[in-house]
Amino acid sequence: MQTDSYIDGFLCAVPTNQREAYRRHADDTARIFKKHGALSVVQCWGDDVPPGKLTSMPMAVKCQPDETVVLAWLVWPSKAVRDAGMKAVMADPDSPKEMPFDGQRVIFGGFNVLMTA
Repeated sequence: MQTDSYIDGFLCAVPTNQREAYRRHADDTARIFKKHGALSVVQCWGDDVPPGKLTSMPMAVKCQPDETVVLAWLVWPSKAVRDAGMKAVMADPDSPKEMPFDGQRVIFGGFNVLMTA
């Protein structure tokens, strides 16, 4: 990955019994993001995500006992492509409208790549 790439990162809590629905949702959204310029989309289902005492990923998304933390990121070739791509994704009639998780507890942000190894 080049340092001029741009990353969108996401953290959310998904009902554990909705894993397959989330995977289908992730497949559908990946196609839309890639159609509009994303280079790759990575979705990770939490496996070893410990609770914290002061901070933690589960605390950040108010993860409930019947939920699993999901970490995802999109790689874009640049911030300009990401900005245009995100607008296009939001306007795309094929973008999924319903999510199998609470969208109000998603943490997200855009990041410049500092380094890769």
